[in-house]
Amino acid sequence: MTTRIGVVTFPGTLDDSDAARAVRLTGSEPVALWHGNDTLDGVDAVILPGGFSYGDYLRCGAIARFSPVMGELIKAANDGMPVLGICNGFQVLAEAHLLPGALMRNASRTFICRDQKLRVESRDSVWSNAFEVGQEITIVLKSGEGNYIADAETLQRLEDNDQVVFRYIGNPNGSANDIAGITNQRGNVVGLMPHPEHNVDPDASPTTDGVPFFTSLVSYLQQVS
Repeated sequence: MTTRIGVVTFPGTLDDSDAARAVRLTGSEPVALWHGNDTLDGVDAVILPGGFSYGDYLRCGAIARFSPVMGELIKAANDGMPVLGICNGFQVLAEAHLLPGALMRNASRTFICRDQKLRVESRDSVWSNAFEVGQEITIVLKSGEGNYIADAETLQRLEDNDQVVFRYIGNPNGSANDIAGITNQRGNVVGLMPHPEHNVDPDASPTTDGVPFFTSLVSYLQQVS
């Protein structure tokens, strides 16, 4: 059976079509989920894509967190459904308290758009099991508020519990401990600032290092089905 992955669209979302295309190119079926829906349409996993949900008013992700679809997503995530938050999606997950910490303005106070090198720190998550620990990958980064912060206790807990999944090589935005992506303790919810959906097609990007994000999910679901 084909894996069905929901892709949520909020007002201001920009990368939902890219995420859906990446899902399709990596062998799964994308399912469009509107922010005003109160159902997840029976999907196997959900992606919160990048953009500027609700214009990033108040704080990035702060309004989106209260969308009707998020009520269902929070319940599903707490029950173990795989969820991937990319860029603005990571910010929404932090606002929803599905992931700890917060994303602040880049230390440079400028919007950053570039190919960014990352190091894989953990494969113990639904979205990273197809990688190897220590593997270096290149993924598109494009954000103005990607500076990950958390208190010292939270950072230590993330490190101790192997919840840092991806780390920047050459920190672009000031993120604490060079953190580019983290997971919850259960490993089913992952948030990261770079955009793996832009690195799945060799005709459109310099690497296909984004593919394992999506094949990791399929592999996990096959194992638990």
